[in-house]
Amino acid sequence: MHPPLFPAAQAPGLPRRSVLLAAGLAGVFGSRLANALPLKTLRFPRDRGAHPDFRTEWWYITGHAAAGSRTFGFQLTFFRSRVDGTQAMTSKFAARQLVFAHAAITDVQGKKLWHDQRIARKGFDIATASDTDMNLKLRDWSLAALPGSAAGNGNTGSRYAAELPASDFGLKLQFTETQPVLLQGRQGLSRKGPSEQQASYYYSQPQLATRGTLQLQGKAFEVTGTAWLDHEWSEEILPPDATGWDWIGMNLDDGSALTAFRLRDKNGGAVWDGGSFRAAGGQPYIFSRGEVIFKPVRFWKSPLTQTTYPVEWIVRTPADFYTIKAVIDNQELDSRQSTGAIYWEGLSDLIDSNGTQVGRGYLEMTGYASPLRM
Repeated sequence: MHPPLFPAAQAPGLPRRSVLLAAGLAGVFGSRLANALPLKTLRFPRDRGAHPDFRTEWWYITGHAAAGSRTFGFQLTFFRSRVDGTQAMTSKFAARQLVFAHAAITDVQGKKLWHDQRIARKGFDIATASDTDMNLKLRDWSLAALPGSAAGNGNTGSRYAAELPASDFGLKLQFTETQPVLLQGRQGLSRKGPSEQQASYYYSQPQLATRGTLQLQGKAFEVTGTAWLDHEWSEEILPPDATGWDWIGMNLDDGSALTAFRLRDKNGGAVWDGGSFRAAGGQPYIFSRGEVIFKPVRFWKSPLTQTTYPVEWIVRTPADFYTIKAVIDNQELDSRQSTGAIYWEGLSDLIDSNGTQVGRGYLEMTGYASPLRM
């Protein structure tokens, strides 16, 4: 999962972006009613590409990598949003589809998060999102499947390349599949609430072998590591009484993959929960409603936004009782210049019920600064 495009009751930020942000709000809060999504077979490489008929979509890669004794977390996300109010417009300048992107590096030893963001309307070769395969571009940022990559359902070996230069940092990474695609939910149809309309098409690619270059303040680090890719698209995800969510995507050291999430109401209760566990070489076990419980253990207050986040959790799943610990507390992302949301997303350790660290991945928490709507 990933943050919806705008927090409720929060006006988008900068004047120079006001036209695009207003168009984005029109898309997110448009009057078109969503129908229940049908169960279907996801097909690749087609479903690695964009689905412009759906309101919201994102491609999301998180991971950790090392260069010698230096350890980093990294995150990159491309969003696509259909703007309902402009679909009938014929002008090439109409903001019919918007493309957003985020990128971040967590410098573990330096205890610092670096973050940047982009936004543009689709078109004019400035922002593109192919509907035949993964091929995304937003100005000088890109994420694409490499030519010749394996493309069959369940095959491994496909490769992706990401290049996202920013002001004080940059990512230039390649990712190679080592495991088959993980279909979340019911064969890729992932329920997100009590109503059948609250669902998404959702697949993951855990245990991606990663190599490339991370740059920080002009210094390049040749890194190797492990990443996780999520791709999700939907008409409607959040139930009306949900204000945000907590989500983890964890690569275990033994090759297993763990996903767990819950949607929260304003009192912190679970509106919906779910996830999956797949042992290396095994079949996924899809969690049923009520099988995942998030319990906060330790909190951190952001000095920038004064928002309080749980940065250590106990998460009960059918696979085990896990402890999730942020590697550094300050991994808050302020994206008010693009998607409008403030959220926490960062590299975290996964510790099993015996107290042994068994993996690493990303924890994402939304709706703590202000309620989110989608």
